Amino acid sequence: MISLIAGFHPLPASLLHSEAYLVLVTFVSVNTVAFGALSIAKLLPPINPSGWFTSRNRRAETRSIYPDAER
Repeated sequence: MISLIAGFHPLPASLLHSEAYLVLVTFVSVNTVAFGALSIAKLLPPINPSGWFTSRNRRAETRSIYPDAER
């Protein structure tokens, strides 16, 4: 915004339209998206795939003080 107001452009237009600048911009954008996804993934609770295939009640017999009670 300041460069438009003052009329000062830090990079020449020929550099902004070059192939190397396009590669750099692409790398930075992919890197930004990847780190954004990683930071969002860190905020989510952990995924436990081993719990998807096992039952919640893993004990063969009850360990209650009332062994004849229903589970």
